[in-house]
Amino acid sequence: MTELYQRLATAILEGNSGKMPGLVQKALDQGAAPKDILDHGMVVGMNEVGSRFKRGEMFVPEVLMSAEAMQAGLKVLRPHLASAGVKLVGRIVIGTVKGDLHDIGKNLVGMMCEGAGFEVIDLGFNIEPEKFVEAIKIHQPDVVGLSALLTTTMRAMGHTIKSIEEAGLRDRVKIMVGGAPVDAEFAQRIGADGYGSNAPAGVELARRFVGAG
Repeated sequence: MTELYQRLATAILEGNSGKMPGLVQKALDQGAAPKDILDHGMVVGMNEVGSRFKRGEMFVPEVLMSAEAMQAGLKVLRPHLASAGVKLVGRIVIGTVKGDLHDIGKNLVGMMCEGAGFEVIDLGFNIEPEKFVEAIKIHQPDVVGLSALLTTTMRAMGHTIKSIEEAGLRDRVKIMVGGAPVDAEFAQRIGADGYGSNAPAGVELARRFVGAG
């Protein structure tokens, strides 16, 4: 089985979406536990992607391909995880804030968080503060992730956090922010709990927030 787990990790590392469903199904057919397929195969591959990205050995297009391969495998695996009663590490609501139409970075964080064992509720882009508030009430996430790629939309992050506070929901969630113009000082200034400088850093932060990091 170890060899099959290695092949899963390699397929993710290579961004091979076509291979993933078959490899996951093969592991299931051979009697591997769904959680072992996730933890010992897929997550291992995704963690290596994150490490290589941080070292500058992989770039955003390649990481996106790896994340898509992870998604292809999860489509097959997810129902088996659910039926086996596997508990996810946490739930995260993410979105790009009002006025901003950029979503590549946000999508990457979402896919990598899902690969790390989170349930991800992706609200999309150009999301008004009220939508985040509504999503917190409905989905009761552990973490909320706010993304902005423009200096002109950074302010909307602060407005969103203020709306969450005014709705009396601030103490229920950890809030992380990220995006090209954002830094740790800005995150602290607007009352966020943390800042992710890139997608792997965002995933690490989310895992720490739920005690899984």
